[in-house]
Amino acid sequence: MKSIYKISLVALAVVGLTACNQEEKTTAPEVKLETTAQKQSYSVGASLGKYIADHINEQEELGLPIDRSLVVQGFDNGLNDTLKLSQEEMQTVLQSLDETLKQKREEHAAELADKANAEGKAFLEANKAKEGVVTTDSGLQYEVLQQGEGEKPSAEDTVEVHYVGTLIDGTKFDSSIDRGEPAKFPLNRVIPGWTEGVQLMSVGSKYKFVIPAELAYGNRDTGSIPANSTLVFEVELLSIEKAATPATEEAAAK
Repeated sequence: MKSIYKISLVALAVVGLTACNQEEKTTAPEVKLETTAQKQSYSVGASLGKYIADHINEQEELGLPIDRSLVVQGFDNGLNDTLKLSQEEMQTVLQSLDETLKQKREEHAAELADKANAEGKAFLEANKAKEGVVTTDSGLQYEVLQQGEGEKPSAEDTVEVHYVGTLIDGTKFDSSIDRGEPAKFPLNRVIPGWTEGVQLMSVGSKYKFVIPAELAYGNRDTGSIPANSTLVFEVELLSIEKAATPATEEAAAK
């Protein structure tokens, strides 16, 4: 446990020292990254600095600012073995900080979930009134952008699709088009909104789905998708691979 806190303190110091160096960059010597040893040294500091900078930014966003001048002072004291707090005191302080951050994260996540829930309901209410939008019994909403002439899949089939997924504010969180490769998966292995919606489509069709949170990821926070998020997908059904029936399985076994 102590070693983790030591690493964290060093990393904090790297960020603090970097900030100070930026203020003095007009007089600071040019960094040379010519030899392997130089690159290794720089990479150690840069990786630690980037990691803890993200941590500091999050902490400040959660309302817990950091005095960077004291970070630098603590680093200097650690290098010279002139610590103002004992190792045990620092461990207690850092454990308390970790518990506070955990609580703040949970509170922030709950606020985002409540916000997403309210905004999602308002979006669904407004969207269902639009021309061409159909709302199913489950609450799934869809709009036909292009009607195909092929067959429709069942939940047990494997489908190949192109899609773009966004939050209701337009933030893109996933896209097979951006990856340059269609997605292929069993239709009963995805979120309920997809399982229901894609079964409505014929091969060659392109639909727009608005999926309520309860038919998507519910109260789970996936990182790019906050809890209670209503999701918007544009989906093009490219092909279907029919699931094997008992008769075909029996024939294949013979």
